[in-house]
Amino acid sequence: MVKNSPISARHAATFLLPLSLLATPALAQTAVKEDSVILQPDKVADDAPVVAATIAMPSWSEENATALLSSIEKIGAEGLFAKDYNPDALAAAILAGDQARLDKLATDTFLLLATHLRDGRTPNAARKQWFMVDSDADAEPLLPLLETALNAGSIRETLAALNPVHPDFAVLKAALAKAKAPADANAIRVNMERWRWMPRALGDRYVVSNVPEYMTRVVHGGTVIATHKAVVGKPSTATPQLNPMATGIIVNPNWTLPRSIINEGIGATIARNPAAARAQGYTWTGSGKTLSVVQKPGPNNALGVMKMEMLNEHAIYLHDTPSKAAFNAAARAFSHGCIRTERALHFSGLMAVMFAGQSPEAFGEAIASGKTTRFGFENPFPVYVAYWTVIPDGKGGTKKLADLYGRDAPVVASFAKPGRPTAAIIAPVTPPVVPTVETTARVTTPGTSGIY
Repeated sequence: MVKNSPISARHAATFLLPLSLLATPALAQTAVKEDSVILQPDKVADDAPVVAATIAMPSWSEENATALLSSIEKIGAEGLFAKDYNPDALAAAILAGDQARLDKLATDTFLLLATHLRDGRTPNAARKQWFMVDSDADAEPLLPLLETALNAGSIRETLAALNPVHPDFAVLKAALAKAKAPADANAIRVNMERWRWMPRALGDRYVVSNVPEYMTRVVHGGTVIATHKAVVGKPSTATPQLNPMATGIIVNPNWTLPRSIINEGIGATIARNPAAARAQGYTWTGSGKTLSVVQKPGPNNALGVMKMEMLNEHAIYLHDTPSKAAFNAAARAFSHGCIRTERALHFSGLMAVMFAGQSPEAFGEAIASGKTTRFGFENPFPVYVAYWTVIPDGKGGTKKLADLYGRDAPVVASFAKPGRPTAAIIAPVTPPVVPTVETTARVTTPGTSGIY
C-alpha cells in the first residue's frame, strides 16, 4: 500500500515486554464470539445537487472549452467513460460560436466530470454497505474550483488534480492502461472508484484494514510501520466500510454482550449452570428479556487483551481474540463483523506509545495488572475499514482478491447506467417579471358610462 519502514529505537522498546505478558493471549484457543455488527440500511439516494441561484453563468473561451473537450476524450485512462460527458455536443457548441450555449454546456459538463473525479461516478445505491465520510466536497468545492481554472486557463490541470493522491491509485491507473480483458479492466475501475469514495488524502497517520485482504496496517508519516493479519466478518455478518476516528486503546477490556449473542447460548448457560458461566468470567443482572451480561477481563474474554476505541453506529472496532488459530487460515472471514487483530500486544503497545504518549513501561504495567485501562490518543486519527479487491502486488503490478461479499458486481452494473448527479449546478438569476399594463382604451357603447 505504502512503503514499509522500521520504527525508531524508542518505539521499538514497546515490544520488549516480559515474556510472561507476551504469552497471555494464547491461554485460550477455543472459538469465541464478539460484538455483532449492527447492520445499517444502504444509502440508496444520491447526494442532492447544490443550487447556486445567484451566480452568473461563467464565460468560456474557446481555449478553455477545447481543453475540457481534450480531458473528456482522454478520461478513459482515469477509469471513467467519455460518453457520460457528451463530447460531441461540446464539440458542436465550440464550433457553433453560440456563446450562451457554450457557457451553459461547458459549465454543466465540467461540474459533472469534476464531481465524478472528486467523489466517484458510482451512485450510492451500488455502494453496498459503504459508510465512509468523504470530506473532499468541503475541502474542494467545485464552483470556486471552476472559477479559478477558467481564470488561470488550467482546466486540464485542475481536473487531473482531483485524483486520489495515494500511490495505490496510481498503480491501479497504470494497470488499467495495460488491461486486455474487459473483466480485468472493470475490476480495476471498480477499485479506482472506491478510492474516489474516500478522502482524497488519507492523512499523515491512520490505521487501514482491507477486508478482502484480511490485513490491517498502521501508517505514520506515509510509511507502514506495522502490518497485522485480520479476521473479518463472515458473509452473514459482513463488515461494513467506514472511517471512524480512533480516540483511544483499551487494554484488558470488559465485553458487554449484545442481545443476539446472549440469545445464542450464554443466556441458557446462565439459567442452567450459573457456576460454569461465572468460571468463564461472565457477570449478569436481570433475567429473561431483561438479562444483561458482561464478561470480565481475562484469558477467556472474547475481546482478548485490547480493544481499539472507535465510536460508530455499526458497533465495529478492532480487538484481540483468544482464538489465535483463526489467523492461520488463508481466508479469515469468521467474525460477527468486528475486526480481530493478530499480535494484539504489539498493536496495542504501538498505539499506546506512539499515539497516546505512554512509556513502554506504563503500557506493560497496565497489561500485567489485568485491570481495564484506557489510553486516550492525544490526537485522534481515522481508521479506514476499506474494501479493495484489486491491490498492488509489490512488484509494480496488481493482484486480484476474492470478492468476499459480492460487492464488485453492483458497481460494474452501474457502469451501464447514468452516474451520480453533479454535486453543484448553476441556476442563473431569473430576469425580473415586469407586470403587463393594458394601454388600450376600453370601448364604450351608447347607454354606458364607461366608468365601471
